[in-house]
Amino acid sequence: MSEKIKRILALAGVMLLIGLYLITLLLAFVDPTEAKNWLKASIVCTVIIPVFLYAYLLVYRNLKK
Repeated sequence: MSEKIKRILALAGVMLLIGLYLITLLLAFVDPTEAKNWLKASIVCTVIIPVFLYAYLLVYRNLKK
């Protein structure tokens, strides 16, 4: 797999996580009663997003062969 694709996926993952936490912060100010739930969802996505990106890389590598 080319390094360019890996870098693009890594950058996309970082941008997605940054956006996720910014949205969580904004929504915490809009509706403080749901802030805890938004934070829980963000923490779960912090683990799930990199796992999905890694799985995508594995599938791509195996299908390319």
